[in-house]
Amino acid sequence: MELPRFLLADTTELPDEMFVLHTEYPRFLINLVNDEIEWFDDLSKDEEEDEMVNIIAHLIEEANKFYEKELENYEKEDF
Repeated sequence: MELPRFLLADTTELPDEMFVLHTEYPRFLINLVNDEIEWFDDLSKDEEEDEMVNIIAHLIEEANKFYEKELENYEKEDF
């Protein structure tokens, strides 16, 4: 099965929270309300620290852009 790179996630247990799940390495879940991140992969592998910081910053930016695009798409839909 091929997974999308990003997925939206929410739960009735936290009704005021919205999450984006990144499904590729490094896998993470970001809470878009408070920017908390839960990592699912060990980030201490062979990558250099500076390189990993840049990668993470870019992925967080992409996650936010994904969320904004998804909101725009939902607004265009007739429900």
